[in-house]
Amino acid sequence: MTNPTAFEIAIPESQLADLKYRLQHTRWPDQPEDAGWAIGTNLDYLKQLTDYWINDYDWRRAEAGLNALGNFKVERDGVDLHFVHRPSSNLNATPLLLLHGWPDSFFRYHRVIERLSEDFHVVVPSIPGTGFSGRTALPMDQVADLFARLMTETLGYGKFIAAGGDGGSIISMSLAQRHPEVLLGYHVTDVGYPDHTTDFAVLTPPEQAYAGAIQQWFFAHGAFNLVHATKPQSLAFAMNDSPVGLAAWIMSFMAGMGVGDAADERFGKDELITNIMIYWLTETAASSFRIYSQNAQQQPTIKGTNTGVPVAVATEVPIPGGVRLPREWADRQTAGNVVQFHDMQQAGHFAAWEDPEFFAGDLREFAALLKR
Repeated sequence: MTNPTAFEIAIPESQLADLKYRLQHTRWPDQPEDAGWAIGTNLDYLKQLTDYWINDYDWRRAEAGLNALGNFKVERDGVDLHFVHRPSSNLNATPLLLLHGWPDSFFRYHRVIERLSEDFHVVVPSIPGTGFSGRTALPMDQVADLFARLMTETLGYGKFIAAGGDGGSIISMSLAQRHPEVLLGYHVTDVGYPDHTTDFAVLTPPEQAYAGAIQQWFFAHGAFNLVHATKPQSLAFAMNDSPVGLAAWIMSFMAGMGVGDAADERFGKDELITNIMIYWLTETAASSFRIYSQNAQQQPTIKGTNTGVPVAVATEVPIPGGVRLPREWADRQTAGNVVQFHDMQQAGHFAAWEDPEFFAGDLREFAALLKR
């Protein structure tokens, strides 16, 4: 078995100088008058963000903060895997696996790692193909297999709780199907969406309203998903060459989750840029896109056997025009294994990042429920 080794993020100064040059020499596109965010990332917003990036943002400060989280690397199944590991001082604490998606990163959880480590042994991996893990894009089922082995074989945790959103939800649900024996339970903010495989005739009225809103969202904002799934390499050339192009693509998705101009208020420019920097400095934009094509070729196993693994769902605040995930859909997707269901009042798609106090409290409540 390969043992984990401590990992320190140390970006060469030459790489930062190259980034600054590219930012300063951006060739900006035009924009229709009063475009807002309706057709993609707003030009005026991105110019302001880039100006801040050049003149005020401090990567070395961000790098020190990331290193303080406790980073490790290990090779598992031929994959170079990065993860944060913050064991609790309580030796009997419950192991907790926190899982991110796209276009966020392990950085999604930086606001909750310390507070959760009071009650949990916290593990936050970078999904293969993202961040400081290797540029190996894998379908989510293989990622679930990899993380099950990371927790049990590499770190020696017999059973654990998984928690995540977006891709992290998919991995959690895959873990429940493929490795139920190692899961105490899982906590998610979404449970998959109605699609072409859904029998709409059996859906309740709240589920039908939710399905209609999801369909409208995909029409308005879901183009990235199809591009990543079908032509990830074509997109990769631009994103690996232009930091502003990469920032525009990431911010367009965050706007599509109802953030838009409110992004600075919710996250702060420094944290938005740090997340973008993780993709830029590791050159993982291309491999992160390929995860979608991998999943298109091998659909994740998120339904099937009723494994009886307990589930907690914390629903996102809907975007304007959206519909909140109904309890009926959560029960349907998890074979009726939801034991805790709460509607978040402040947080959207990036729950732990947007409302760390609620997220940490909801996880603690779920863990206490599992111990009864």
